[in-house]
Amino acid sequence: MQFHLNGFRPGDPAIAAPSPQAVPHADAIPAEVDVLIVGCGPAGLTLAAQLAAFPDIRTCIVEQKDGPLQLGQADGIACRTMEMFEAFEFSERVLKEACWINEVTFWKPDEGRPGSIVRHGRVQDTEDGLSEFPHVVLNQARVHDFYLDVMRNAPARLEPHYARRLVDVSVDRAAADHPVTVRLERTDPAHAGQQETVKARYVVGCDGARSAVRKSIGLQLVGDSANQAWGVMDVLAVTDFPDIRYKSAVQSAHGNLLVIPREGGYLARLYVEMDKLGEEERVANRGITLEQLVATAQRILQPFTLEVKEVPWWSVYEIGQRICDRYDDVPAGAGGSLPRVFIAGDACHTHSPKAGQGMNFSMQDAFNLGWKLAAVLRGQCAPRLLHTYSAERQVVAQELIDFDREWAKMFSDRAKQAASGDTEGVDPKEFQKYFERHGRFTAGMGTHYKPSVITGEATHQHLATGFVIGTRFHSAPVVRITDARPVHLGHAGKADGRWRLYAFAGASDHMDAHSGVRALCRFLEEAPDSPVRKYTRAGRDVDAVFDLRAVFQQAHRDLAIESMPALLLPRKGRHGLRDYEKVFSPDLRGGADIFDLRGIARRHGALVVVRPDQYIAHVLPLGDHGALADFFSRFMLPARGSSTNTRKQTTT
Repeated sequence: MQFHLNGFRPGDPAIAAPSPQAVPHADAIPAEVDVLIVGCGPAGLTLAAQLAAFPDIRTCIVEQKDGPLQLGQADGIACRTMEMFEAFEFSERVLKEACWINEVTFWKPDEGRPGSIVRHGRVQDTEDGLSEFPHVVLNQARVHDFYLDVMRNAPARLEPHYARRLVDVSVDRAAADHPVTVRLERTDPAHAGQQETVKARYVVGCDGARSAVRKSIGLQLVGDSANQAWGVMDVLAVTDFPDIRYKSAVQSAHGNLLVIPREGGYLARLYVEMDKLGEEERVANRGITLEQLVATAQRILQPFTLEVKEVPWWSVYEIGQRICDRYDDVPAGAGGSLPRVFIAGDACHTHSPKAGQGMNFSMQDAFNLGWKLAAVLRGQCAPRLLHTYSAERQVVAQELIDFDREWAKMFSDRAKQAASGDTEGVDPKEFQKYFERHGRFTAGMGTHYKPSVITGEATHQHLATGFVIGTRFHSAPVVRITDARPVHLGHAGKADGRWRLYAFAGASDHMDAHSGVRALCRFLEEAPDSPVRKYTRAGRDVDAVFDLRAVFQQAHRDLAIESMPALLLPRKGRHGLRDYEKVFSPDLRGGADIFDLRGIARRHGALVVVRPDQYIAHVLPLGDHGALADFFSRFMLPARGSSTNTRKQTTT
């Protein structure tokens, strides 16, 4: 963590200095904003936390509830989501509180005693090396708390406006500025019924499966239901079931059940299969009670006992997979129109909770959209960039829907008992194999963006086979050469809207002044078409838009920091202090270094371009400066006074 750049400040470094542009939070909604976010769920808070980093963007977030969430519905946090939390700098808080999911056990009917269950399998939850972070479980409300802290401690000092119900949204495409008008109704007792009107440049509906924003732009969730009722309850219980602190999938003659251990060492969540529903029947028609949930769980777990002492939260639901065909207000075929209203999270896709992807996938929607809105509003990118949000996220959500449909079907099927000649249901071993085969998907690693204006073709993928274009940047250990500190390279990618340029040096780059990393730095410092010079505004730090990091193949003691190019030791801030955290060596203590782990061509190296949402945009040869310039020219806008500013900052 870096701080004191613009002068020494005592106190908690996580609390940024308030920006002079920050508008103090008031009871009344502002009349005009750049972005209005509707909904304080995981998607809304992720987006708000991202935009709070930019005090020059006026953001407002509203919520119909009268205050922050106290008891959450979602609890599983995938490895990929933990990587994102690291970008928002609260991963350590989550790791400290959460329950870590390390192994998964599988139970089936005992062939000798069909009314009882027996353990038949145990697997590692996530494969080794998939991520530096584990799969964990934590109350959704705590995740909200961490995001709210990020927002209120950010330069913009952003706070939600609670007790606001959305009335309607209208878009005037002929308007020159703030074309979206939103009417809200206050629901708090002191102001009940009062209406407020907000004009916005953009509106994002993060308001759940019954989204009023979605309805206002004429979209609907389309899909099907498995006609299966399930119950879920968080319990404090006394039990002799031996795997109560493991994630456990139980298939029994009495139905199916999923055990999720919760944080704190005592709490557990039970997903309990209930009744089949009629073709047009809704779960609410069944009037399922908590007592029925407990009794069903007790039957499924036989011969083990379950004595429930307390239930902090419970609910019933029906399995279904539904999705919108687009995530913005641009009608199909209206390619010339620019989006003004977006939806994210459950507002545009819903699925079963079995794969634990609801909250996780929703937050990734918002992380994808947030940096794009910021780039457009700050004049860094052309507004057509916003078309890529729906194009990217709708496709990967459909892949999730397809996976979830099969996964939920297998989970709801009864266990096949081969010994008795049973031909119906799902084989417990096949169920376990399916879980193992799709482990990367449930860990949140299934997203793979296709080539587009912001994602390049795989022409040079052979230079870094472990950094697959369109997938998330897979971090690996390195050593910072200025202080020999072991760090994870991917942790440089914070949620600050910047692009990352990771330059992996060729074998002799530490000595060659005319090629490789040094030539790249010279191009970025001096060339007229350098993205750094072209897109960095006058008066900004040289790495304000592009954060260049270099990884050499030699050990840190064999490299001289004083011989590094100025761009890798940039002078920044009002004092012109040097940034000493840009150059790394492999961490050789584990045997295989980052070049081996990620398949990087050792002779010539590679340049890996990473988007602000941590997804790999391109892999290029270090010397292909023209391709690098061409890539960014497709969607970025030249900054005012850019070309003279860069040279001044890197050479002083």
